Amino acid sequence: MATRIPPVHALSAFEAAARHGSFALAAEELCITPSALSHRIRLLEEFVGERLFLRDGRNVGLSEFGRRYLDVVRLALRALTDFPMPRRAASAQPRVKLTLPPTFARYLLVPRLASFVEQHPDIAVEIYLSVPLYDLALAESDLEVRFGPGKYPNLQCEKLFSEPTFAVASPEYLKKVEPITTPEDLQNVTLLRSALEPWQPWFEAAGLDWPEPSTGLRVDDLGLLLEMVKHGHGVGLSREHFAREMLARGEIVRLFDMKTATPPHAYYLVYEKQVTERPEVVTFLQWMQETFRNP
Repeated sequence: MATRIPPVHALSAFEAAARHGSFALAAEELCITPSALSHRIRLLEEFVGERLFLRDGRNVGLSEFGRRYLDVVRLALRALTDFPMPRRAASAQPRVKLTLPPTFARYLLVPRLASFVEQHPDIAVEIYLSVPLYDLALAESDLEVRFGPGKYPNLQCEKLFSEPTFAVASPEYLKKVEPITTPEDLQNVTLLRSALEPWQPWFEAAGLDWPEPSTGLRVDDLGLLLEMVKHGHGVGLSREHFAREMLARGEIVRLFDMKTATPPHAYYLVYEKQVTERPEVVTFLQWMQETFRNP
């Protein structure tokens, strides 16, 4: 039977917190958020089956078991640190960890990221993907882009931009259904559904007293929704910055001039206040604001 070993990232979090006597200072040293560090400590406590720290409000101190375990952990980490690695870089590079939805990453960040890299080659950007409406914790990231209503308690939240939604379909699909000339004609077609792009606001803007569709295909990724439209599965809702290239290539077409004036969801930049104490995070934060306020 395989022998279980403690997760190394949790061991380093424990050692740093014990050395500083502070979760906040340890998190800063490890370039993670305090909540992520607390999660690592809890993970290690669950692993060893003992309390490592005694918490009294904001003050933390080692438990009796924690003091004994710390000696073992330091020996293990020192052995790993002292092992010679000739190819390892001599100095650590400042880095920014960014979590964002796949569609934002694919259509918006990646085409523009070169400008940041050219301006700041000394800062490493690490990109992680999240699922909108499901991943609601910052986890180990410094910054997150979230697509949602913009209500995130205890977090700094800045609106990047919002765009009205409009109906789109593929030319091939339109050949298979009855002519669509007015919004009322949508009652004869398949409406593709997504929690990220509900139809109700669009119906209201079109003067239709229709309920939100409850049957048919549903996807919770805006890029995948566009692919569904492109391949002729039905009519969907999209936004200019996502649909621009497909519209230009004629792979999809816009059905009406009408669009929603105030879509229910927008893109927000979300982060914990303390990450702005790190200059590399502030630099990337400012670049995001400048780049995506007018996408």
